[in-house]
Amino acid sequence: MPQQEALERCNSIEALAVLASDCHSCGLREGCRGVVFGKGSPKAKLMFIGEGPGAEEDRQGLPFVGAAGKLLDKIIAAAGFTMDEVYIANIVKCRPPGNRNPSPEEAAACKPWLLKQIELINPAIIVLLGSVALQNMIDPKARITRERGKWVRRQGIYCMATYHPAALLRDASKKRPVWEDIKQVRDLYHRLIGCRAELPERFPGISKAPLRR
Repeated sequence: MPQQEALERCNSIEALAVLASDCHSCGLREGCRGVVFGKGSPKAKLMFIGEGPGAEEDRQGLPFVGAAGKLLDKIIAAAGFTMDEVYIANIVKCRPPGNRNPSPEEAAACKPWLLKQIELINPAIIVLLGSVALQNMIDPKARITRERGKWVRRQGIYCMATYHPAALLRDASKKRPVWEDIKQVRDLYHRLIGCRAELPERFPGISKAPLRR
């Protein structure tokens, strides 16, 4: 069965993961241990999208389990979310050699899988982690330094880009901007999904920036 037809017939994240495990649409599959599909709740209303698996992710078969992943876990927890409330995926599902950025061709080959993930999960909010996610999902010419922290609505989903956790490990000065962005995400989640516990007092001042359509 052609891939597109199989994707259209797929009606669950579990079935999609099985289909994706046999994907050879680009050369990345030949240089990695396997497909790193995603993790989290298939009913999540909050989704995070990064760029691609690293060495540890390739070894374990799960996204965001290395140093950057541990930092992302802390950010998610600090905002009051549990892993049962989020879903995490990447632009490409196979590790690029040397942890380089995926090429436009590789990202395009993998995009049908990601779009089907988004369709099945049906999140209310997507957080795009880093420039690769921003450029592949919103605008190929967008710059993360200019667009982070701004809302963009696509097909009824509110999307915001922020720095990738790996960037925070290299430059600690980016931690505060990321936290400001995540507070906006938390605030919108409150309004869309329902009232939850307030943010810790040590992180006051939730942004009230208007949404961009």
